[in-house]
Amino acid sequence: MGQLIGLSNRQGSEELTAVHRILIGGISGSGKSTLAARLSARLTIPYHELDALHHGPEWTKMESFESDVEAFANEPEWLTEDQYHPFLGELLWECADTVIWLDLPRRTVMFRVIRRSLVRVVGRQALWNGNRETWRKLLFDPTHPIRWAWTQHGVRRRATAERIERHPKVRVVRLTTVRQVDQWLRSLPTGRPDATSV
Repeated sequence: MGQLIGLSNRQGSEELTAVHRILIGGISGSGKSTLAARLSARLTIPYHELDALHHGPEWTKMESFESDVEAFANEPEWLTEDQYHPFLGELLWECADTVIWLDLPRRTVMFRVIRRSLVRVVGRQALWNGNRETWRKLLFDPTHPIRWAWTQHGVRRRATAERIERHPKVRVVRLTTVRQVDQWLRSLPTGRPDATSV
């Protein structure tokens, strides 16, 4: 199983090992993209937003999605979200050296994902390639993030645990509360990452 490193596992004498390819996991509403952007700014590692690479006009899938992801996955340093497994398979897990797992409670992610969708719909917020969330998608689309977060929370948790088992060389930081996420982020040095320092 991948090494689980959390706030309770700090050992001051432990040798520090730099990380370069970071994957952030968690269900919709867990804060993957938000944390990715904050980590990218703090650690000066390029962030590749998968939603921006995937969503073409009218929510169509970009034909270049897989090739675009494969291209950056082979770069020496990157940071991205753990999603789109039907298209990417295990590619990102095979290339990553570190996974940050946002394993937050269902109540937390539901509050976040509902709030995010309402802000986007009411404000007519333009997303990737000019796409916008609509009341119709929010109320009737079975794959909308709100429904996905509710129905897939446990499924996604089990799937992530299984991927950890399949990729024992990947360093895993499992964070289970918003407070832990904030504490862990503040504990990191700027400029160059080290997940084992938490």
